[in-house]
Amino acid sequence: MQQISISDIQRNLHKLEEFDIIEIVDKKRNKVKGYFVDSKYTSLINKLMEAEKDNRSLGESLAGSLHEYANPDLIAEEEGAWQKHLIKKYQP
Repeated sequence: MQQISISDIQRNLHKLEEFDIIEIVDKKRNKVKGYFVDSKYTSLINKLMEAEKDNRSLGESLAGSLHEYANPDLIAEEEGAWQKHLIKKYQP
């Protein structure tokens, strides 16, 4: 993937027209700041964003619905239950 610095974009904005996707790098901090994606990919990006939004909301709604049925009296017993199960299972 082609990389371009922030200062290079400021000096030579026309360089963005040569590529579909460019990784934008802050060379002083040696850190990726983001990506430039050509506008012809707008519909694909929007679909991906919607799918991610749906996945997040589904996870949040499932967690909320399960929490609704949780018994607060059993929470103390559940803490560390998986570790206790493994110790019990593999203990000689």
